[in-house]
Formats: sequence, structure tokens, C-alpha cells
Amino acid sequence: MTTVVPSTQRNEFFQQLKRLCVPLSQLALRPKDKPVDAREVLELLDSLIRLWTAQANEDGSILDDTIADYVFFPLSHLLRDRDRYPVRVIEVIICLLRELIQHGWKAKASPQLFQQLLVFLSFTIGGAPGRPNRPDLPEEVMIEGFRTLTALIRIARPSHLAASIIPALGHSITVMLDGITESVVPSIQVEAVHCLEAVFTTVRDNTVLAQFLPGTVSALTKVLSPPLARQTQRRVLLGCLGALRLALINVLGDLKVRGILKSLENSSGSKEKHASEPVDSEAPGELTSAWLKATAGQVKIALSAVLKLRAHESEDIQSALHRLCICLLDECHASLADCQPILVESAMMLEDGDVTSSRLQTSLQDLADVYPEVRENVRTGLHNWITSLPRVMQSNDERVRQLAIRSILRGSKLAAALHMDQSNLDYALGTSLRDSIITLIKASKPPKISDELIGVDMSTGSSLAKPEIELATYNPVLLDSEGHKTTRNEVKTLISSIGSSVQQVELASLMLGHIRDSEGVDRIASFWLAFELLKSSYAQSSDLNDLLDLSSLGESKSQDQAFQELYDFSASVLTAHADSMENDWQLEAIALEVTAFAASRLKLDFRPELIDVLYPVTTFLGSQVPQLRRHAITTLNILAASCGYESVSELIVDNADYMVNSISLQLDTSDISPTSTKVLAMVIRLTGPKLIPYLDDTIASIFSALDAYHGYPAFVESLFSVLSEVVAQGVKSDMLLLEDGKSIPVDHRKKKPESKGIPGILQTLEKHLDRTKRSKEDEVNLTTTAHLSHPKKPWGLDKDKAQEKSEAAALLDTLQNPPADPNEPSPDEQPNQIEKPRPPTPTYHLLTRILSHTQHHLTSPTPTLRKSLLDMVAAVSPALAPDEDAFLPLVHAVWPVVLARLRDPEPYVSAAACRALAGLCAAAGDFLGARFKTEWWAGSGSGDGAGGGGMRGWVKRVKREAEAAVGKRKRGPGGMGKGMGAVGSSVSGVGGGSTEEILIPVRSRVGVGGGAGGDGNEGVMVIRSSSPSASRSTEGPAALGRFAQASQVWEAVLGLLTAVVAHVRVDDDMFDDILGLVVDVLPRHEELKEALETVNGDAVWLAMYERGLIEVEGREVPVVEGLGFQFVRMDGMGTIKVGA
Repeated sequence: MTTVVPSTQRNEFFQQLKRLCVPLSQLALRPKDKPVDAREVLELLDSLIRLWTAQANEDGSILDDTIADYVFFPLSHLLRDRDRYPVRVIEVIICLLRELIQHGWKAKASPQLFQQLLVFLSFTIGGAPGRPNRPDLPEEVMIEGFRTLTALIRIARPSHLAASIIPALGHSITVMLDGITESVVPSIQVEAVHCLEAVFTTVRDNTVLAQFLPGTVSALTKVLSPPLARQTQRRVLLGCLGALRLALINVLGDLKVRGILKSLENSSGSKEKHASEPVDSEAPGELTSAWLKATAGQVKIALSAVLKLRAHESEDIQSALHRLCICLLDECHASLADCQPILVESAMMLEDGDVTSSRLQTSLQDLADVYPEVRENVRTGLHNWITSLPRVMQSNDERVRQLAIRSILRGSKLAAALHMDQSNLDYALGTSLRDSIITLIKASKPPKISDELIGVDMSTGSSLAKPEIELATYNPVLLDSEGHKTTRNEVKTLISSIGSSVQQVELASLMLGHIRDSEGVDRIASFWLAFELLKSSYAQSSDLNDLLDLSSLGESKSQDQAFQELYDFSASVLTAHADSMENDWQLEAIALEVTAFAASRLKLDFRPELIDVLYPVTTFLGSQVPQLRRHAITTLNILAASCGYESVSELIVDNADYMVNSISLQLDTSDISPTSTKVLAMVIRLTGPKLIPYLDDTIASIFSALDAYHGYPAFVESLFSVLSEVVAQGVKSDMLLLEDGKSIPVDHRKKKPESKGIPGILQTLEKHLDRTKRSKEDEVNLTTTAHLSHPKKPWGLDKDKAQEKSEAAALLDTLQNPPADPNEPSPDEQPNQIEKPRPPTPTYHLLTRILSHTQHHLTSPTPTLRKSLLDMVAAVSPALAPDEDAFLPLVHAVWPVVLARLRDPEPYVSAAACRALAGLCAAAGDFLGARFKTEWWAGSGSGDGAGGGGMRGWVKRVKREAEAAVGKRKRGPGGMGKGMGAVGSSVSGVGGGSTEEILIPVRSRVGVGGGAGGDGNEGVMVIRSSSPSASRSTEGPAALGRFAQASQVWEAVLGLLTAVVAHVRVDDDMFDDILGLVVDVLPRHEELKEALETVNGDAVWLAMYERGLIEVEGREVPVVEGLGFQFVRMDGMGTIKVGA
């Protein structure tokens, strides 16, 4: 039964083939004069392929060479006349041939058939030899052709590879190599590579393979070497590397040429005998030692080109190249001995220590343990890389730099794994690294400053007052561009891998010697390298090693000594910056990092060092270099965290005395910089009012510097910035005026008189009658009684009659029995004595000195300084107001210079002067009444003058400029009374309303210009005031409007007038004049309106009513005997009309 069933299946399969092969044979044998049906042929071929493939997948045991020969019969006739059929038919036939080879003939194909198929496929793909033009075939046909050729070569046996077939095989290999090098389709190249691998895998005759080796290596080298390698796909390169490895190992492997190698070992030293031995001992056609030497030399040249792929980006390519090097070092160790240096170097460069390799795979370390020459090549290659590193760093290719550093790193790890003595290598590596870093620094370009925040504004201390610690990571100092990121990381990794901790400390000590003897870039490179080496040495140390290894005690001591020397140099660099000496910013940035590293190691024990380093570090916050500013922020954060502070603000506040002392010393020696003043201002801002009392010596030094260098505006401005901060913090003190007491706030604001109604009026009249009665009684008593002496004590409050009688009796007793010492007050008089005020606090004294000093610099040519001083006057005035005896003389002193700043050419200074005067008004009150009155009418000539050089004329000029700025159309005056006749148009629009009619009884119809006198004729004057909305319709557009400088000054003037009216006593004429100037802006300035109403509310209401700014409902024409009334109207042009 076991033979029946396969036989039955075979017969059934044969019958199925017969139904397809017979009609296919009939079509193939059709005479040439008859047309062929290509479609029918293609359908039969497709059906035949499907039938064969299905049977091969189901049960391939019934397929043999006889069935394959049966199927091949019609195919051979089709191939004989292949020019009559389209290319698609040829493609399907080739595909069917591959199926017949793999599942039918297998190894039983006859040599004749093998040769025929080999020639057919080679000619089909590459054309006949000697013809320049290759057949133009679709890529699908070529792919199927190479696949079928691969299948054919894999079934070859020694009987198939007779000497007669070698030329055909050579042509086939040429076709394969052409497909690899000349084709542009990666799929064709991959199939050609597979076909070539099949040749070197199947053919066992080393002599035959040796004939094809030169052309194969040459073609594969062409693909694997630049520039073609950059244009070739990764899968093609991988295939070519595998094919090259198979070709070299199968031809030049030590086992393949062991006879030649043995003959070379046994040969004599003479050149003649060495040259004649192969001729005598080896038959013609055999491989000789001369061939081996020549081939090895050519292979070395080829490998030197192929191994350039080690710089390829793909990890697969690097892995395949690494495998090629290891296999050649292992399999061709003796035959390719001349290639060992480049193979060892490439294997070291491609050795990936992070990837765990299988124990069954040979590694470079295994070969170095076996072969001493490989071990020596490792040492030589590593030394060459180290010495050539500075030269490689000059390259513009970043990948070349990274590959060089990575190669040294991997070589160092391999040398450590092989337990080599690296003392000389480490010393050479330290020197080479230093030179390389110098090269990189010189070649690097300064980075572009990005828009991100990389500094801190010391004008506000908020960024340093955060409770959390931020920015604890430094930006790179060297190689800080993004393109150098990988190179920088590779260099740091290489530094950390240098030898042991002891060797790193020794190299760091060597670099410290270079620091002392070098300058510029050399010093920077040595400084940075020494710091990185010491950091790496500390990272390698552990408490467990120190506990178990007693030799580490000496190592730790030398380590600490080296770091202490490095820290001392860093502190000197920081101090040099504080002393205004110019240093390279990179050197200073590294010094900041060293300081932070020392703090992170010492923790709380680093606090005493803050005396020397905190102030210099803080000065970097004002550096002109953004990188230094960011480094300073990071350093302060690390110092605060390491020393146990919650924030940088707490760090600075707790050590403010150190910083103030450092700055005071610089002030005393006239060695001050703008950064120092910024730091002092920041310290004052962060510490607040509690530091102010201890700044008396510092403030005195600042005053001395101001007196000595008042001709340097920038320097004076920086010093006054400190004084401004003193004022800003001093006014916040809760013990400003009295020691151990509270200062009483001063309020000079005018208050409206409270109306008590009819009862109040009656009470006032009663008091007046009582005073009149008492006066008459006193006059009578004076005429009837003797002359009495004057009182000896102040009059007290009102007392009842019994108390008055008792006090009178006591007074009489005192007069009759005077005390022994008339200068000694009586016991009753002691409580009524006025106590002397307590002395002011140091803070108050400092503020008074600062305010007094501002008057000398308000004429400075720097506008910003003038504005800063005026703002200082406005800020300090309310704080000094409680002590009038000390404050009012200061107001008298600064009044002239502050008043002169109203006419400053810079608008913002003029506005600041307005604010300063407003602050003085609020603090001094009526003390400035006479001064404002004098200045207001100065140069006016009369009370109703319209100009002049006083404040009145200046205010009018400012108002006109503001009107011009917002594009207002001027309206004519509407004289309504004294002080109200000349009012300009509004600077800003007023809320909506309708036309107002004002009814004024007159005795004459002469008009407004005729005055009030006349002939007694009755009449009315009608004034029409256009609505605010209508006035706004006449406004023209302006470029800046209320944002113009003139408008800003006018707003400041309104604030000044508000303060004057609210806090200073003004006479009626001045009040009316101010009201006439500002009446049109009162609807939108409630504070000014309220201040004016406090003085005279009726006048404000009347002025606003006359201009239509308020409405009165229910207007009726009054009826008076002998008088007639009409509404007075004023049109938009200011013309007064009488009547409706």
C-alpha cells in the first residue's frame, strides 16, 4: 500500500500535467509561418506554474527529474523561438524553470542540461559575451533570471563544474557582478548578490574560485567604497559585505591555503630559494605563495577602501562591517597578516560594548587573548588615535570628530579589559585632550542669542525670591552649540573613562600646572579639563572602597588637595571679576561651576566660604554676557540649596552684611562698578527696611562719591539708583519717625463743612450772644476791679462751676504763697508741659539726608536721573511729613529746584515734577499756600491776565498743547463772570447731552460785550451751549491722541492741581482761575471735581451749568413784576442769541 498510493498520486498529477503540456507543445511546435497565440500560451504557462507549485507545497516527493523533463519539453521549444513571444512569456518560463530546478531536477540534472540552463540564463540576463549592448529587459525578468540562476548554482555538484564549463561559469559571474555594479534597481542588485554568494558557497574548488576572486573583490569594493556607497541602499551594502566576507574566507582562509602557508614557513631565508621553491614543488595551475602575497596586497588595498564604511550612519552596516573584520582576523589570520592593523582598528572602532554578544561568537578581546600580535595592534592603534586626535578635531565634519572620540573610548575600554598598562596612554590622552579642546574652542563660533530668558533683571528681585530652587543645571560652556552636543557628550564620557581615580587626579594636577603657566584659550581648556577630571574622580570614589581599601586614604588626600587648588583659582577668578578686571567669560563660567560643585560637596560647611564668593557670584547677575547671567542664577540656586536655604532671596538676606561690607570697601577705595550698585540695590530690595538703619556708612560713602564724581552722569545715576531703593524700602518702615513708637499720619486734605441745619444755626447764634454778654461783663469788671496779673498757666477746657471755684481758690493761694523757686513749676503745671519730641530713627535721618541731597542733582543733564530724583521726592515726602520741624525746612530747600522742573524740556520729566509737587502738597499742606499763590500769579500783571510767565501761564500753554495733540477745534470764550471768561475747549470728550439754554435777566440789550451797565431797558441774554456730543463731532482724528506726550503732561498737571486744591489753601481768585481752566474736564476727573467742590461746590456747579455739562429738569420762565425773561443760547461758534 505504501507504493500504490504515491504511484496513484503520481499518475493523477501526470494526467493533470498532460492536459496542459500537450496543447502547450502543439502551440510551441506550430510552424513559423503561422501566427502564435501568445495569450493562450501565457494562460497555459500560468496554469502549469500553479499546478506545479501546489503539488510541491502539498507533496513534493512525487516530483522528480522525469516529470521535470516532461514539462521542460514544450518549454525548450518555446525558448528556441522566444523571439516570437512577448517578454511576459519569457518571464513566466524562467519562473517555471526555477520551480523545476528546485523541486524536479534538484541535484540529478545532467551536466549538459546544467550547462544549457547556465548559458541560457546568463545570455538572457546579460547578453552574449563580447556584445557591447546588453538586452533591454524589464526588471522583473532580470529579477526572476537571477533567482533562477541562484537556484541552478545551488544544485551544482562537482560533476557539473568540469573544466569545460568554467568559461560559462565565468561569464555568469561577470553577469552577476554587472548586475551589482551597473544596475540602479536595488532588487536586482540584491538578487545578483545572492547569486554571487551561491557561487562561493557551492563551488568547492579553491583554484576555480581563486580565478574569480580579483574581479569579485574589485566589483564589490566599487560598490562598498565612496562615492558609490553613499548612493547605494542599505540592504545592498549589507549583501555586498556578506558576499565579500564569503569570498575572502572561502578563498583566502587559513584552512584553504594552509599548504601555501606551510611552504612559506618551511622556506629558507634566501630570496633565490624562496622564489624557486614554488616552481619546483607545485604543478602548473596550482596556487602559489607568490599568488598569495600578491592577492593579500591587493586585498589590503580593497579593504582600506571598504572599511571607510565604519563612518556609516546605519548600525546594521557597522555591525556587518565589524563581523567582516572579526571573521577575517579569525579565519584569515595568517593569510592576511598584512591587513591586521587596519582590521584591528576598524574592529575597535565598531566594537559596541553596550550590546551583549553571544558567547559563541568570537570577539576582538578573544582574538587579542589568543594572538599577541593582535594585542600589540590594539595598543598601537589606540596610541595612534590618541596622538592624532587634535588633528582630527580640526575637521569640519562633526561625525568624523565623534567617531574619533568614540574610537578612543572603545579602545580604552578594550585595553582595560585586556589589563594593559595604560599609564603612558593616559598621560598622552590628557595632553591630546587638552590640545583638542583648544582646537575646538578656536574653531567654534559664538552662539546666537535666542529670545528665551537667559538672564535676570536685577531691577526686580522677584526672580530670586522664589521659594523653590530652579535652574540647577548649567548650560554648556564649551561647545555650546546644538551641533556640538554629541561631540561634547563623547568628550565627557572619554574623560570619565580615563584610568583610575588616582590617574585622573594626577592628570588634573598636571592641568593645574598648565593653568598657572598659560593664558587665553590654553588656560580655559586646562581649567575645564582639570575640573572634569576631578569630577570624574569623585564620581568613581565610593564610601565602600574607602572603607575596604586603606590605600584610598592617600588618594583621597591628594584628591582634596588638587580640588582645593582648583577652588582657590576659581575664587581668584571670581574676585578678579568683582574688581572690574577683564576676563574671558568662559573662564568665569567654569569658575562659577567649580564654586557650585564645592558647595554641593561641602553642604552646610560651605557657609563660611560665602564671605568670599557670594558677592562676586552675585555681581555676575549684571554681566553683559547672557551666558554668565544664567550661570550666576544657577550657581546661586545651587549655593542656596547646598547651604540649607529655602531660596536665593533667603541666602542673600542672611548674608547681606557680607555683601554690604564688600561694596562699602569698594566705595571707600573708589573702585566701584555699575554691577556693584545693582547688587547693592538688589540686596536692599530683598532685605527690606530692616537693613536700612545699618547703611549709614555706605550712604555716607555714596554721598562722598556723588560730591567727587558729580560730573559723570552715568555713575551718578547708578548711585542714585541705590538711594532710590533705600527710599523705597525706608518708607515701608513701621518705626520711621519715633524710636519705640508709632508715627502719626499727616492728613492735610480739606474737608467740606458739615451742615447742621436750623438747630446748628440756632446754636451758633446762642454762642455768639453768650460771647457778647461775657465781653460786656468783662468790660464792667475791668473798670470796677483792680488790675490783675496775667495768668501763669494755659487756659484749660470748660469746667463746671464747682471745679472753677476750687481752681480759683488754689490759684489765689498760689498767688499769696508763691513757691521758693519761681522757675520751678508747680505740681499742677507739670502735666501741661509740652514734651520734647523723641529723636528720629536712623532710617528717618537717612531719608532726610537723601532728600536734601537731591536738590543738588536735579539740574543734571541726564533726563532719566532728573525723573528718578523727582520720583524719589514724591515717594519720600509722605514718610517724612509727621516731623514738621525737620520736614518743612527740607520742603523750603527743594521747592525752587522742583518747581523749575515743571518747565523741563523732556515731557516725562515735567510730568514727574508735577507728581513730586503733588506729593509735597499732600505732605506739607498749607505751608505751600503762599508759594503757590506767588508762583501762580507771577508775571500775570493782574488777577485776570491771560498769560505771563507764572504757573498760570504755563498751565494754559500745556492745555493748548494738549488740545492740539488730540485735534480739538477751539471755541470762543463765553464770559460768565470773574475768572470764568477764558476757557479753552475740552481736551477729552464729555458724556452725552442736549443743547442747554441759560436764562439770565439783564437790563440792557447791548449784549455780552457791552457790560452790565446800561439805560435800564429790560431784556434777556440767551446763551446756547452745544451738547458735548456735538462738540465731539467736530473733533478731528489725531495720530496719538491722549497717548501723546502733551496729553500725558496735561494729565499730570491735572493731578497737580487736584493736590493743590485738596491740600493747600488757595484764595478765591486763584480758585476761580483754576476752575475756569479745568471746568471742561471735570466730568471725567471725579477726584479733581470733588476737591473743587470741597472748597466751593456752588461755584463748580455754576461753572459746569453755564457750559452745559449738567442738566436741570423742569425749567420754567420766572415771572417777576417789571421784568421779562428769555432763555439765553450759545451756538457752536460761541455767538450769544436771545430768544427761542
